[in-house]
Amino acid sequence: MSTATKSKKGVSRIGRMLGLGAERFLPAPQLVAVADGLVVTNTTAEAWFVLSSANTDLMPEEAQDHEQDAAALALAKTLPGYDCHLRVVWSKLDGELYRAEAHEMFTAGDVETFAAMWAARLDGLDLPQRHLLLGIKIAERTTTAQATAKDTVTNALGLRHTGLADGELAHLDATVRRLERRLETTPWRARIAPVELLAWAISRESHRPQPAPPQLPVVTGASLVRLTQSRAIPHADHIELLDADGTTAAWVAVLAMPTFPETLYTPGEQEWLRCLSEIRYTHASGEDVLVCPEASVRFSVWRKGVAIKRVDKVRQSAKEQRRSAAEGSAGETLAETEETEAVMDSLRQRMSRDNMTLLEDHPRLLVASHESLEDLNARCDAVISHYAGLSIDVIVACDEQREMWLESQIGDMLRVPDLGHVRETDTLAASMFWGGSEAGDEAGPIAGLLTGTTPGVVRFDITAGSARGDATTTAFLGRSGRGKTTAMMLATLTAAMRGAYALMLGFKGDEIGLIRAGRYLGLPSHHVTCGSDTPGVADLFRMLQRGEAALQVVSQMLIMLPERMRNQGVETHLLRAVNEISEHHDPASWRVVDLLKDDENELARDAGHALAEVARTQLGAPVLGRPREGASPLRPEPGLWLVQIPGLTMPQAGTRPADMTMNERVSLALMRGLIAYALNTASRADLRALPKVISVPEVHVLTGTDDGKRFLDLVARMGRALDTSLAIDSQDPHSLLGLDGVLEAITTVFGFEQSTAVQQDALAELLRLPVGEASRTLIYDSGKSEDGSVRHGHCIVRDRFDKVATMQWDAPSAELLRALSTSPKDQAEDAARDQIQHDDGELPPHEQGREPPVDLLKAGSGSA
Repeated sequence: MSTATKSKKGVSRIGRMLGLGAERFLPAPQLVAVADGLVVTNTTAEAWFVLSSANTDLMPEEAQDHEQDAAALALAKTLPGYDCHLRVVWSKLDGELYRAEAHEMFTAGDVETFAAMWAARLDGLDLPQRHLLLGIKIAERTTTAQATAKDTVTNALGLRHTGLADGELAHLDATVRRLERRLETTPWRARIAPVELLAWAISRESHRPQPAPPQLPVVTGASLVRLTQSRAIPHADHIELLDADGTTAAWVAVLAMPTFPETLYTPGEQEWLRCLSEIRYTHASGEDVLVCPEASVRFSVWRKGVAIKRVDKVRQSAKEQRRSAAEGSAGETLAETEETEAVMDSLRQRMSRDNMTLLEDHPRLLVASHESLEDLNARCDAVISHYAGLSIDVIVACDEQREMWLESQIGDMLRVPDLGHVRETDTLAASMFWGGSEAGDEAGPIAGLLTGTTPGVVRFDITAGSARGDATTTAFLGRSGRGKTTAMMLATLTAAMRGAYALMLGFKGDEIGLIRAGRYLGLPSHHVTCGSDTPGVADLFRMLQRGEAALQVVSQMLIMLPERMRNQGVETHLLRAVNEISEHHDPASWRVVDLLKDDENELARDAGHALAEVARTQLGAPVLGRPREGASPLRPEPGLWLVQIPGLTMPQAGTRPADMTMNERVSLALMRGLIAYALNTASRADLRALPKVISVPEVHVLTGTDDGKRFLDLVARMGRALDTSLAIDSQDPHSLLGLDGVLEAITTVFGFEQSTAVQQDALAELLRLPVGEASRTLIYDSGKSEDGSVRHGHCIVRDRFDKVATMQWDAPSAELLRALSTSPKDQAEDAARDQIQHDDGELPPHEQGREPPVDLLKAGSGSA
């Protein structure tokens, strides 16, 4: 027997005499190396993975049951025989980190100001983010006693080696990657944890500023020592962590969960790890704030054979007790003994018949405060009270703080085995530790905030579809005044900040805020109003190639002419004149009109004069008018382009030209010109490498016409090839259900409040929610606050991964949000103020000083 074994057995004897295990007295393992997915100590090697969250808040109950069953099966099939460590930790979204990220994402406009605004906004929100980490012990390097003896000798001789041999590292890395392949198919979609994340997770336990982890494949030696240096003073009911200068950096309490109810009801409130993000307490300032306790659960899934043997052992013991009692003088047995035997017999049958097995887990909750010990106690009381309401006992582990705090550290071991539970794998799966709210991309611009049970941000880039080889259409759907147009403008503005060509076709007339916001951020912003002041802006000769323009111009002019002329055969005269002008060095529709006016044929002359009169109207001038000197105001250049068409009146789909009013005929011709311009810009060879966005508010104006439907279908289907993203905004989601090309291309849907059952069902279908009363209620309530007032910008999002969550669109400052307002009152006040500033010679908005950001969730966003 070795000396190390004797030492451990001696500690074990003392521990048993005191009712304690040997693990309580063992020293903390020493970290040797940290690499991608790997934490190596002097005693063990652990594989670490990042687990993905599942969006269970809006998941139907049947889907949640399936998710839980799949997780229980994954535990039973993937992890039997392993010692595992689940950590649920929180971090604050750092504004300075996003500022640095913003300088890489945004390339146009006043990037520094935009980044600073977002940094200030995020710091003001103080928003927590959840991280799910799973550690699995994959190798036993040596016993703790042997490692302690070895470290003592090597340190005394000055021979301590803190590195990791290349061969051992390669072997461990291969093991980690084999485990990843098995875990990535589970509901948690596990992936190897990056070394930077692991270094952060280890260093954060000291609750004091730590240097950033070095950009190395493996962190070892002095770098690892600097990341892990800390000093902790254990007390009876908490741990006091000290800063480098000896002042208290934080107070931490470890809470144990000794008893659970016999039956947990899920889905629901008893999801005992998912609910961590719901616990709140009253701060000393009077505010109701989140506690965000963290979780440390060490568990081991028993192999099926081991579990059956242990169940048989308990059943046999109960059976012997029953027989012994029956042979006594009274001939009676305890009810508990009979119940135990029956339960074990039933459990034995289930384990043999089903995929169910057992695990042993040791759940702990960690509560921290950086303010005071009183604040820590208030937080702990809130956690205990919350779980008491769920019939789960939570207690502060008095006189066990040191052991349980060490036990929660990455790379350590189970130290308090007597506060554990043996239960079915379903129980850990029922905690739904990976459930809650999640939506959006992992990287990219921040669009808003999650409003479900898990706090966080929603990242969304409207131009990213083409880059990842995906479809490129985004839908903003909901009733008027709920913020969908403002949300679309925020997404379009962000795309322009990323250097994209962003075109918005405005049919409502209240989108001027996009240009105001663009100028505020120093973006090249162009506002074009189709009317008598912009003649020829929608002339197809100027936007299409000659071979394509002729027939399109004829079709456009035929729409505008009366039915009488069409019946008399004016089409032939139009085609002759168009073909003649097509050979001109500067072909234009107005030249066709002039040519027709001087034609020898009376019908042709009448057509020319009729078109000339149309060219004098507000809707006809952009199509048939003579352009002014200089280039067209519509140019294919990066930046913001807003084209507004006031007075547009579109005919219903399928309406015969003979049944259209003159206003409808000219409106249709103008719309065709703008559609041609948008398509031509999207397909230009010299712009192929430039991201492009075409945003169409009130898209039901287009879906009501055959031309509009064809345009939407074409852009949606060809968007990926042309690197052109399509954003559509409509109050009528039902009108989209018949547009197969658009539906196939939609990757993201933002669903705002709808009030009618038909529209609610259509929106539920687009969000891929079950069509029914529950979804109707959810959609109807999505735009309302608790007091019944309108909640602007709040919606339900379905992202490209088909995750559905509730979110609140957000902007980095109140000034920017005010600039985007679609409220007529706000726009009138801002226009008057701008005129006064212009008359006084003040600086443009993007060069003026800015006020500090305010809480935009309370400020509102106007009527969007």
